[in-house]
Amino acid sequence: MKIIDAHNHPDWHGHNLGKTLKNMDSFGIEKTWLLNWECHTADYSHIYSKLTPAGVLGDVNEPIPFSRCLNYKERAPERFILGYCPDPRDPDACNRLVAAHDIYGAQVCGELKVRMMYDNPDILMLFKVAGSLNMPVTLHLQYDHRKQWDDPRAEWFGGGIDALERVLKACPDTDFLGHAPGFWMHISNDEHYQERSYPPERAEVIPGGRIPELLRKYPNLYCDISAGSGFTALNRDLEFAKTFLTEFQDRVLYARDYFDNKHQELLNSLMLPTSLLEKIYFKNAERLLAK
Repeated sequence: MKIIDAHNHPDWHGHNLGKTLKNMDSFGIEKTWLLNWECHTADYSHIYSKLTPAGVLGDVNEPIPFSRCLNYKERAPERFILGYCPDPRDPDACNRLVAAHDIYGAQVCGELKVRMMYDNPDILMLFKVAGSLNMPVTLHLQYDHRKQWDDPRAEWFGGGIDALERVLKACPDTDFLGHAPGFWMHISNDEHYQERSYPPERAEVIPGGRIPELLRKYPNLYCDISAGSGFTALNRDLEFAKTFLTEFQDRVLYARDYFDNKHQELLNSLMLPTSLLEKIYFKNAERLLAK
């Protein structure tokens, strides 16, 4: 079966191009969506400097430089789908997105990961431009869980699930992929998201979560199952995972944001129909880019 990884990064977790291609081959991944990350240095914990050499190979405001995405794409063009999202605070952000699309062939707007409400007017304009270019947008959502001003858990991105709904409503012609803890915690109708980024181990999913609600309400919302957040959301309650993936089989994309194989192992263990798995593994990703 063809497999597309709809979320990964260059030079990520010690993987250069050679290691990335070898890793993809070992797990049967034909193509990878290669996403950049552009933001102010004040936006993120600098633990990320251990994961990608931002200050060496890009501007200090680019924890994952687009130049590295482009480098991989130019050296192995058949294996990567190019993604690019500018920092929306740049007055030239929309022009830069258009240039990345028109000059370099970027097909995805992502990854957006900035300390701003995602319904900020500058970001909404960027989303609308992405929609006009038929570029789906990958969003990282994460809540602020710090308890006091000097708490190291100071990162937050996007403003949470309510901001996401406002975005979906404001930009009906743009497709969005929800990603990260601030998105996936809402698969369940509980309050864990207020205190933590990941649910208790094997916490049963309570029906009525915001993700199913938004998927039913907004046809422009899709799900990126990458990273620990997406994996945990599905793995915490396997019976619910089957129900969720069956109902939303046209709106879920296989993705990793890392280089292990646990997402494939989980999906394959659920005994889902081949036709459903084909959608998650590659058909939904191809359909998004073919619009």
